[in-house]
Amino acid sequence: MIIRLIPIKETEKEKFIKDLQSAFEVAVIKEYGKQDEEAIPRKDIEDSINAKGVETFNISLNNEIVGGVAIAINEKTLHNSLELFFIKENYQSKGIGLSVWKAIEEKYPNTKVWETVTPYFEKRNIHFYVNRCGFKIVEFFNPYHKDDNIDNMQENNTIGQDYFLDLKKK
Repeated sequence: MIIRLIPIKETEKEKFIKDLQSAFEVAVIKEYGKQDEEAIPRKDIEDSINAKGVETFNISLNNEIVGGVAIAINEKTLHNSLELFFIKENYQSKGIGLSVWKAIEEKYPNTKVWETVTPYFEKRNIHFYVNRCGFKIVEFFNPYHKDDNIDNMQENNTIGQDYFLDLKKK
């Protein structure tokens, strides 16, 4: 299995966004049924991939694009963040995600702390991050314990927005 992280070009951003939305829509439909809203609003994705310090990649498996990832790199603190990460539906549950995660860790070996968030309803993600990649759940955001960044997403009607887990790996 040859995994490569290929920086996306400006001309590839639209496909990256659509592929990411399609991958996340599967879990949303499974949990909530078909929705009128986007699984992840376009604006949230654009804000993530265009943010300062974010590196965005297509994930290539044997020269075929099978997913994507956006990573926020903080050169000063070495506390880096997995902003977006998806594997296309047809390639899920084949060990690709874990191979990609290992490639990310190899690419950024000086990272002191990795952080990401995932919706509480997304049990596959929770299993992946906690049981496969070694992340720890450090905070549970919900209507009684809100996070300002998640509150900002509420303006965009993010599905499952009220319940998120903050995960870290040292």
